[in-house]
Amino acid sequence: MKTIEKSGLCNPNSIAHVTLRSIEEIVGTNGLNAILKHAGLDELINNFPPKNWDKAFDFSYYTALNAAIHDIYGLRGGRVLAIRTGRATFTEMRNTYGAMVKATDIAIKLVPLKVKMTLWFRAMTTAFNAASDQQTSIEETENEFIYTVGNCPSCWGIENAEKPICSMQVGLIKQSLYCLSQGKEFNVYEATCHAMGDKACTFVIQKEPIGE
Repeated sequence: MKTIEKSGLCNPNSIAHVTLRSIEEIVGTNGLNAILKHAGLDELINNFPPKNWDKAFDFSYYTALNAAIHDIYGLRGGRVLAIRTGRATFTEMRNTYGAMVKATDIAIKLVPLKVKMTLWFRAMTTAFNAASDQQTSIEETENEFIYTVGNCPSCWGIENAEKPICSMQVGLIKQSLYCLSQGKEFNVYEATCHAMGDKACTFVIQKEPIGE
């Protein structure tokens, strides 16, 4: 696989640790090790980043993981695995690092779900902007939320992708809303992707749950 140069932009070690653990839970230790070897990240085998909030896990590592998943499992299989990883990552973050995702537990049960979603996305963008070198923002229309990620860690350094490839982000968003809504699913898709030449990665979230 083509080596991706370091970006100098980083996520916290703790989130990287949770992401790797989530992949391992889905594909097993041997599966994770195969992904790490393919990504050129052999140094992470049995050597996950520590559970601290130091911004030290370069975006290029995330991109290499994402690219390796798609290389090994194919475009469709890789997308499914990446979404599952994103969902598992959020669940583990929620269980282990409650302070970062406490918005899902805010005592706002009496307000409408759409208001909860607005509050959650505001908290989510604030948290990621503070904890990492991502540049996130949220816009709201009548029927949708548009979540924008500049300096996206999932596709840093990738060019000429034919389709959006940041499915881990999709999975994380979907699982956060699943928890927030107490079990409802939402349509989430990546509309633009930096790897395709777009300025930033944008994710469109329908306000109405699927089936309602």
